[in-house]
Amino acid sequence: MRQNIRLPLFLALPLAVVILNGCSKNLNQVPQATATNSAVFGSVQGLQLYANSFYDGLPTAATTVRGDDQYGDADYGARNAAPIYLQDGAFGSRQATGWTWTTLRNLNYFIANAAPNPGVPEATRLSYIGLARFFRAYFYFSMVQQFGNVPWVGKPLGVSDSALYSARTDRTTVMDSVLADINYAIANINVTTDPTSSMVTKWVAYGLKSRMCLYEGTWRRYQSDSLETAAMRGEAQSWLQNAASAAKAVMDSSGFTLNTAGGNTLAYRNLFISTSPVSSEVMLSTVMSQSLAVLNDANWYYTSATYGTRYSFTRRFINTYLNADGTPFTDITRYDTLPFVKETKNRDGRLSQTIRMGSYTRISSGKTVAAPPVFSYTYTGYMPIKWSMDDTYYDANTTNINSVCLMRYAEMLLNYAEATEELKNYGGPGLSGAEWTKTIGALRSRAGITGNLGLPTTVDPYIQQYYTPTDQTSPAVAKIADPVLLEIRRERGIELVLEGFRFNDLCRWRLGDLLQQSWNGMYVPALNVPMDLNGDGVLDVCFYQGTQPANISGVTFINVSPTLNGTVNPMQLSNGTYGEIHWLDNVPRQWHNYKYLYPIPNSELLLNPNLGQNPVWQ
Repeated sequence: MRQNIRLPLFLALPLAVVILNGCSKNLNQVPQATATNSAVFGSVQGLQLYANSFYDGLPTAATTVRGDDQYGDADYGARNAAPIYLQDGAFGSRQATGWTWTTLRNLNYFIANAAPNPGVPEATRLSYIGLARFFRAYFYFSMVQQFGNVPWVGKPLGVSDSALYSARTDRTTVMDSVLADINYAIANINVTTDPTSSMVTKWVAYGLKSRMCLYEGTWRRYQSDSLETAAMRGEAQSWLQNAASAAKAVMDSSGFTLNTAGGNTLAYRNLFISTSPVSSEVMLSTVMSQSLAVLNDANWYYTSATYGTRYSFTRRFINTYLNADGTPFTDITRYDTLPFVKETKNRDGRLSQTIRMGSYTRISSGKTVAAPPVFSYTYTGYMPIKWSMDDTYYDANTTNINSVCLMRYAEMLLNYAEATEELKNYGGPGLSGAEWTKTIGALRSRAGITGNLGLPTTVDPYIQQYYTPTDQTSPAVAKIADPVLLEIRRERGIELVLEGFRFNDLCRWRLGDLLQQSWNGMYVPALNVPMDLNGDGVLDVCFYQGTQPANISGVTFINVSPTLNGTVNPMQLSNGTYGEIHWLDNVPRQWHNYKYLYPIPNSELLLNPNLGQNPVWQ
C-alpha cells in the first residue's frame, strides 16, 4: 500500500532551493527532516517518497462517493435544489472553478529532474517517470473534459516564464500529448500486481487509456459539428480503436475478473461497501483507515435530511433496469401504474443492491431492523444504498470505513463493448455474439439475469426514447437504431451508477438535454391511503392534500397540495390526486449546448487575457 507522505516544500516549490543556497553559512545546513535534491532523485527511496505525492491528483473518497451528485450533473438523480449550472443566469465565469495547476507543476518537476543516476536502476527510474506521466495524462484528461482547449505545459515553469501568459493549446495537440504520456506509462511502469488495489500499475494505465480514448473518440463522433477542424472529426476512429485495444489488453492479460463472491444478491454491492478492496475486480481504489483517520462520509451524505442533498433516483431511470428474466420492465402492461412494492420485484439484481427496497435491512444498536425508503431522506422513493454501509453507526459523521473504488474491471468490459460497437460506424464488424457474452452478458449474469443474454436484435422502444435527445442539430445524435449500442448504454448507466461517469458520458454522447427531464418518483395510487413500501406489513408513508390525516405510528406524511402557504408546492403528483411523484418542477432547469464545456474562470482571464473564453460564456 502506498505511504501517505507529503512532498517536502522545496520540491513543490523548487525556487526555495535557490533561496536556501543564498543563506549564510550557519543557516545553510540541511535539517534531518529535509531531503536534498540529490537525495530524492539519487535513490529509489527518494523517488518512491516523491511519487507518493502524485496520488493527491486522484479524486478524494468524498468526491467519489458523491458520484454523480457533485453539481447535480446527472439525468437520473433528484436533489434538494436545482443545480445552478442548469439555471439560466445563475452560473458563469465568475462562479467557475477548477483552473488549478499545482498538480501539473509537481509532476513536471519530477519528470525534468529524474535524470539517469547510478543510485537508481534504469528500469526503476523509467517506471517512476512512467508513473508521473500517467498522472500527467490523468490531469490533462480531466482538464480537457472540463474546458476543452487548455495550455499544454510539459516542463516546470519559473515565475517569470513567458509561457505563464500564453494562449490555450488546441485540443488535438493536447490530447495527442496525453496519449503519448499514457503510452509511455504503459511501456515503462513495471508494477503489474498490487494486492492492495491502491497503487497505479501497468493495468491501471491500460484502464485509463481505455477510458480516455473512449471519451475522446465518442466526443469527436457525436460533437462533430462543433469541432474546429475536419481532421478532428476524422480521428474518432483511431481513438475508438485505441479504447478497444487497451480494454482488450486488460481483459486478456491482467488477471482481473468480475467479482462473484456473495452471489447475485451481494457480489455487486460488496464492491462498494467492503473495507478492503475486492481485489479480483477493483483495479484502483482509495483505502480507508481508522488508525490514520482516513474515512469517508457516504452514510452521512445519503442518510441525512440536511447534510447531503437527499439524492434520489428518478423513476425514469429505475425503469431501465430489466426484469430478472432479461425482458424490459417497461414491456409489462401498465408498468407505469405499479406501486413501489410491486415494481421492485423480480428485477435485475443490481436494483436491490443500489436502492432501498424489498427485504433490505440495517443494523441499529446491534439489532436487525427493516429499512424501507425514508421520505425524510428521499424525494422520489428511490433511495441510494450503493456506497452506504448497513450499520446506522456510520450515519451521523465522517466515519465510513468502506474502501472507495476508482477503477474496476467492469468498466473495461463496458469500454470494450461500446468502442467496438461504435467502430461499426467506421466499417468495423461491431460486437460479436461471443464478445457480447464476455462483456454485457457477463455483467447481466452476475446480476442474476437469467434470460435474453445473447446479442440483442430488436430495439427496446423505451431505451431508444430514453437516449434520444431533443437536440437534433447534429446528424450523429439522431435516434439510434442499433439495438446493441442502446443496450450497452443501458448497461453502462446501471453498472456504473453513482461512480462519477454520468455527466461526462452525457457530454460525449451529446445528450446534455437529458438534464432537463422532470424529476419523477414512485407511483402513488391515491391520497390518504398509507403505503407499505417493502411488503413487510408495516405502513411507511402517506400522501395527502390539505389537512394532514391523524398520525399513524411509523408513517411519514407528505403534503402534495398544489400550493403551500401561498407558494407552489415543489412536491406534487402528476395527476393531482394520484400518479407519479414530481419534485421541483417549479424550478426550471435549462441546458444549452455551450455548457458541454465549462467557462474559464473570470479571475484567470484577468491574469491572462490570452486564454480566451469558451463560446457564449461570459
